[in-house]
Amino acid sequence: MMTIRPIATVAFFLIMNSMVTSCSKDDKTVSPGLNAAQVKTIIIVDTWKVSHYDEAGIDHTSDFSGYAFTFNTDKTLVGTDSSATKNGTWDATAESGLVKIPIDFTPTETTGPFESISDDWFVMTASNTEITLKHTSGDDGSIDLLTFEKI
Repeated sequence: MMTIRPIATVAFFLIMNSMVTSCSKDDKTVSPGLNAAQVKTIIIVDTWKVSHYDEAGIDHTSDFSGYAFTFNTDKTLVGTDSSATKNGTWDATAESGLVKIPIDFTPTETTGPFESISDDWFVMTASNTEITLKHTSGDDGSIDLLTFEKI
């Protein structure tokens, strides 16, 4: 009976250690308590720029250089730079306990960078100054990351 207790104790510590080490500080998760209404409130207040766009491991941030994005209350999304305006739509909804932001520029942009960000994005983090989104491709499981920063 004395050998069972040390084995149980070792097993307990091994299980606890694996639980603690499986959660990395680098993991980005949805901000605690964040819901779709809060995301809408954050996103419609200001104008945003793309500060990072990584598509399947390739940095495409420069594709959006100079563009300012406005998320309007009527669910229209406008990207403008000094020479062009791109019109799309957006929303913020709850799905499986996460906040989803579908972005769609495809009615007017069928190729190029604005078409590439036309997807269902999930909010990883959101604050008054930055919103980080993640999309997982249904085709190959690749990860896309899109970060908007308040201008």
